[in-house]
Amino acid sequence: MANTADDPQLNWRRLFIASAAVLIVFLAATAFTDRDLSFVLSVPFAVFIGPVVLFAALGWKMRLSLSRLLALTFYWAAVAVLAANYSAARDSARWTIRSHWAKSEVLAEPQPTNGELKHAEWDGWGFPGAGDTTVYLVFDPADSLSVAAKSGRPGKYEGLPCEVYRVRRLASRWYSVQFYTDEFWGRHNALDCTGN
Repeated sequence: MANTADDPQLNWRRLFIASAAVLIVFLAATAFTDRDLSFVLSVPFAVFIGPVVLFAALGWKMRLSLSRLLALTFYWAAVAVLAANYSAARDSARWTIRSHWAKSEVLAEPQPTNGELKHAEWDGWGFPGAGDTTVYLVFDPADSLSVAAKSGRPGKYEGLPCEVYRVRRLASRWYSVQFYTDEFWGRHNALDCTGN
């Protein structure tokens, strides 16, 4: 018996493939664009492009079948989870795709003599009037930032020049460190992030 467009087995396969493809494209686009642009583009993608791709993969028939309803339900649930965890999902996607280049950039930095950890700018966002927020990729050979990452609390941690908003573990000995808005590593500002 040949598979038809209404065959449940074929629809489930299409549903899985289409949903996975939409999510992979979304995460890849998020990883390669700057944070402001990826956030602005994610809304039209989530609302318009994703459902169009799903319906194209499942067939354009006008009646709403169970597979189409399940596809939209699964898709909107995935979008809600990604939106609620946007920053963590973006960090994970970027790390998966770009870690090789980012690691080599950080490791090429000279060893700081003031006890700070090797770092490079990893991410950032902002616009005039609201300020700039910067996230650094930090290499911690002793993995001492693991306590900060587990706690999820802002604070001043060893190897960092000032109090930071968030530390996230990306991999063993690799962390993303989010500074407060308009605070930058190596500059004298409100929190004196110069390390002095």
